[in-house]
Amino acid sequence: MSHTPDPLGRLEFFPGQETPAQRADRNLVELLQELRVVQTGVQIVFAFLLGVAFTARFPSLDRFERLTYVVTLLLTVVSSAVLATPVALHRALFHRGAKTRIVELSTRLAEMGLFFLALALNGAVLLIIDVVLGRTAACVVTALTLLLFTGLWFVLPKTLRRPAPPLPPPPPPSAPRPSA
Repeated sequence: MSHTPDPLGRLEFFPGQETPAQRADRNLVELLQELRVVQTGVQIVFAFLLGVAFTARFPSLDRFERLTYVVTLLLTVVSSAVLATPVALHRALFHRGAKTRIVELSTRLAEMGLFFLALALNGAVLLIIDVVLGRTAACVVTALTLLLFTGLWFVLPKTLRRPAPPLPPPPPPSAPRPSA
């Protein structure tokens, strides 16, 4: 297998030189690292939401704000569970020859977890803006943040997955101009 060290001392493999098992190993390591980063965000939102219920102002929230709070809290719990499932799969199926299946399923779970996290984050935005600025502002701002998440987390990656259109052929060389 051909490889060269990169400036940081890691091994960099040439495309097409990985075995399927090596590719599955690399994909799983990369996926688990991504999930660690995202899980930290989920934990921060969850901690914020847990604290909200014990503030002095919480009893004064209206029915809509309380419902938004509960739904957002539950979305955060679902997101955390879905995003942690790849770790549980890896532990349960470790050394059983199922790494490729783990990577495929974990990739889908990560996408689902990001979906629930986006909803939870938007729920938190809805709740906070509703309390601070009012319902109309909350709906407008939440619609904008929902568009932002949809565009960056779901539309952009799907757009980049599609192959780039072929470049147009270069124009033909122009005929030489007669000299005067």
